[in-house]
Amino acid sequence: MPGAPPHGDPVPPDGRLPGPALDGLGSRPFGIYVHVPFCATRCGYCDFNTYTAAELGSGVSRDAYAGQAIAELELARKVLGPADAPASTVFFGGGTPTLLAPAQLGAILRAIGSEFGLAPGAEVTAEANPESVDERSLACLREQGITRLSLGMQSAVPEILAVLDRAHRPGRAVQCVRWARKAGFGQVNLDLIYGTPGEDAARWRRSLAAAIEAGPDHVSAYALIVENGTRLAARIRRGELPPPDEDAMAERYLLADDVLGSAGLDWYEISNWASSPQSRCRHNLLYWTGGDWWGIGPGAHSHVGGTRWWNVRHPAAYASRISAGRSPGQAREVLTPAQRRMEQIMLTTRLAEGCPVAALSDAGRAAAARAAADGLADRHALRAGRVTLTRSGRLLADAVIRGLTD
Repeated sequence: MPGAPPHGDPVPPDGRLPGPALDGLGSRPFGIYVHVPFCATRCGYCDFNTYTAAELGSGVSRDAYAGQAIAELELARKVLGPADAPASTVFFGGGTPTLLAPAQLGAILRAIGSEFGLAPGAEVTAEANPESVDERSLACLREQGITRLSLGMQSAVPEILAVLDRAHRPGRAVQCVRWARKAGFGQVNLDLIYGTPGEDAARWRRSLAAAIEAGPDHVSAYALIVENGTRLAARIRRGELPPPDEDAMAERYLLADDVLGSAGLDWYEISNWASSPQSRCRHNLLYWTGGDWWGIGPGAHSHVGGTRWWNVRHPAAYASRISAGRSPGQAREVLTPAQRRMEQIMLTTRLAEGCPVAALSDAGRAAAARAAADGLADRHALRAGRVTLTRSGRLLADAVIRGLTD
């Protein structure tokens, strides 16, 4: 099961925020994240806050979840007050949001529109396991107002999917992209994972080729992280599988960048490639550039004006608080100016546009100069006032960012 949440201060029962958090609300991008915590099966590598039917236990109904999410949206409107803050992005994540019926997701989306309004051209994303959707359900999702689909492909190789405990057929994601295009989705993302035990360069290239053949306009490729408490971690600990190799991971990343770039997908964040600026995930960009968002659902995190909070994790605890008219928030923290500056540096350095040099301390500027001298940051961008990682710098991003935050 997922690890314990971070510590923080109690959230008031009515969910009210410190006054300064509401200053400027509506002047910054505002998004809604809806966490759907249900999965048909638990993947061996996953430590997300998700639950199978067996793990939920009694007293939790999937059918009641949309109503609970709508109740939290009504609470959010009361907490945020009358400020005009239409949602520019909505993201249904999980878990497997498409285990809910399209009409249930549509009801939540209509409630967001009723409480906050949707900005013109709002991006509305739904994640999906390829086996959780078909041609008909994708058409229904589009009719409900979902504009962007994100499919968890992970790999095109049966043996790799088996190691990950992914319960979908290798070619299913490709077929889903075709159905999504037929349904009218203008934006489709495929998620891939590299570095799985048993994956060599040829197998990774097969997955990249299959993803490109499907014709998405966005690909996310993530290095496998072995999380404590997962089945995959237990298998590696017992010696049944080798641990991921860091040098191989770097090679896989560079291969992805080469192959995706050749197919017209350009990187804009270390793990994300898009066919055009319009195809970039605006919801994730909101996170990375310091916007505001309210996270709905068990374990969801929120951020408004420098105040960050997170909900109770189990769906039963969440349902209990919602039914009692209380905030589901478990704890929160008010970020200091120094913490906000550090997060700005950590997140924007991952973007192709880079981090503004003006955000750095004197020590951070010296570290940026060293990174440029070592070929890890672009010299021309640095002279123009931005710290932009080179390809080599992306491979060592964590180390570069540590220096910048000094």
